[in-house]
Amino acid sequence: MRCRICGAELPDGAMFCGECGSSTSATPESRRRPDPRPGDTTILERSKLATGVVSVPVDGFRPVEPEPSVSAAGAARAAEPVSFTLRFSTGETLHVSGTGLIGRKPLPQPGESFDQLVQIADRTLSVSKSHLEFGQHDGMLWISDRFSGNGTVVRRPDDGALRCEPGRRYLVPRGSRVELADQHFVVD
Repeated sequence: MRCRICGAELPDGAMFCGECGSSTSATPESRRRPDPRPGDTTILERSKLATGVVSVPVDGFRPVEPEPSVSAAGAARAAEPVSFTLRFSTGETLHVSGTGLIGRKPLPQPGESFDQLVQIADRTLSVSKSHLEFGQHDGMLWISDRFSGNGTVVRRPDDGALRCEPGRRYLVPRGSRVELADQHFVVD
């Protein structure tokens, strides 16, 4: 009899492998850890702010008429994303607008696109590779934990600490501190 995990020779009637410690009923598939990320993709309605992504229809562009109640200058101002300053515990300051990912080595999933990828230098490896996602809604910054290993905590100026549930969006007003494990940033 052989171990299905490491291939070591086992005595008859053995319950565990003496080499790798696996149960004799274990298979490579049963030893694989489940992926904590959701298996399906849910498309959330984005705000009407410009994201830097242009969708071109197959039959070309059609002229868009502005709504009669909104002037052309007012429409241009409404489409501009608001800029936020993130002051990181690493000493770096970054101006962000639109959407983005923050982490040690942020990487979008297939089919995703972001305006910015923000890399944090974290020698302790407490920050996940793609720790959190950010965007805007009605002129406010929101964040969403991307199922990070150590989680995300928001400390708003008028509230206590709030641990973020992975995959859920949280509004982050200016003056708030966002903690990513051993690192953090303040939103200005």
